[in-house]
Amino acid sequence: MKLKNISLLATLALTATGLGAADKPVLDAKMKAAVDKMIAVSFPAGENQDLSRLKQDETIQTCNIYRDNVPEKLAAEITARETKSIKYPADGKLMGDWKKGQKYYTMGFAYRIGTVEPDDPKKDRGGNCYACHAAEPKEVAYGTIGPGLTGYGKLRGAGDDIVKYTYEKIYNSQAFTACSQMPRLGHNGILTPEKIADITAFLVSPESPVNK
Repeated sequence: MKLKNISLLATLALTATGLGAADKPVLDAKMKAAVDKMIAVSFPAGENQDLSRLKQDETIQTCNIYRDNVPEKLAAEITARETKSIKYPADGKLMGDWKKGQKYYTMGFAYRIGTVEPDDPKKDRGGNCYACHAAEPKEVAYGTIGPGLTGYGKLRGAGDDIVKYTYEKIYNSQAFTACSQMPRLGHNGILTPEKIADITAFLVSPESPVNK
């Protein structure tokens, strides 16, 4: 993205901050159109660049307008709509192989758009979960945007309800929290249902190093 575009986006974001009270839009239509246009011209087409990622569905449009002040009615509509999008592995098993889950939790840059290191659609893709969440105690490089998940299964157990919740949260976090910052890893096709089941096992299984 060009420097002047970054500066303009930052200016627009700062201008939007504080404009809305509770349940009021943060971006008006004119400002939203300016932001959308700037984003569209900032990511040039190229090999392996899936620019369809820039298209915002109804949920993202609503979240961008209201940010953290989504009206209760719209929030309920978002969680209901996103819940319907959840799909499950063909074999019905929500707990896969934790060793594979360890791999998919760690690897990948998930859903990036860029010209320096574009995604190769032929390569195996992981969730890059350490960018936001701690997990294995031996891993010291992790982000703190999301809650730490070390000891996840040890604290919560491995019952069917926990397994189902974990799987669905990874698949589509907005089914639980409207406008969650967590990427919709299953909904957006970043991870297959089978990979999500593997990551679920990595977090929940007593044999996983997460729970040692």
